Amino acid sequence: SPHQHNFTSYGATSLAIFSLEAFAGMWINAFIVCVLCIGWVKKKILNSNEKILLLLGCSRFSSSCLSWVYHFLSTIYPKYLYVQPTHQLLMCFRTFFNFSHLWISACLCFFYCIKIANFRNSFFIYLKAKIDRIVPWLLLGSGIFSLVIVILVYDVADTGQCNNSTGPGNSWKLNIKTDERVFSLYFVTGLGFVTSFTVVISSALLLLFSLWRHKCTMQTNSMNSLSMEAHMRAMKSILSFLIMYSINFVCLILTIIYAGKNEHTLILLIFICLHAFPGAHSLILIFSNPKLKKALLKILLCVKCE
Repeated sequence: SPHQHNFTSYGATSLAIFSLEAFAGMWINAFIVCVLCIGWVKKKILNSNEKILLLLGCSRFSSSCLSWVYHFLSTIYPKYLYVQPTHQLLMCFRTFFNFSHLWISACLCFFYCIKIANFRNSFFIYLKAKIDRIVPWLLLGSGIFSLVIVILVYDVADTGQCNNSTGPGNSWKLNIKTDERVFSLYFVTGLGFVTSFTVVISSALLLLFSLWRHKCTMQTNSMNSLSMEAHMRAMKSILSFLIMYSINFVCLILTIIYAGKNEHTLILLIFICLHAFPGAHSLILIFSNPKLKKALLKILLCVKCE
């Protein structure tokens, strides 16, 4: 039928786009992980920035991989996907890594803000002195919050798939229980999105304000152009982070709003933006990190020579 043909073409198109974005994201984040692991083996130590980047790369690689597997199964083998416990396990792992990379990237923005920004507030000075000790606790908190979301996802998925032989009398109770759990899941998910986005936007704005003020001071004192260029590059990098996080946050909220609705074209556009975020943001991180940028340019130079 025409409807089935449109759905099939929609599924093939979405799978092709997701595959391209997922494999690009996996390669980019695998590169970050490999470079940092090689440096870790050589130096026997990782600084706080590298720890965050390493975990971020791992979580984004896993998120891209599991997202692709989920979309592949839902398009090619939809019946197999909803066989227990495949759907539950896949949803749980996918949710864990999705939220992990969101929270770890928020931790990265917070870390950059504390390390680079320059304010005379006593609490800010205290955070700057203790930031290396705070980072492991921030990463642990990110993992714990992601596990809480996973428990809710597993609970909702389990409720939706169990009790297939439920009678008419108990079906109403099951629906109410499922609705309550879905509402709690959406509430905690939305709260997680809002909190992580608040951390990112606050850190980015504080850092931009600090860099802008420092740039004005350098212009007044006629400091060298190299220092000015460095601060301008830092401001552009943070501004790109802010724009990308804003687009990603809007798409995440739209995903919650349009969940379960048959808006295929709109949902496809939202998912394209969401799946492009891990790879695109990681690419910006590579070019803003001298060590990663040097390693990438070395690889590209070797490929060009061959």
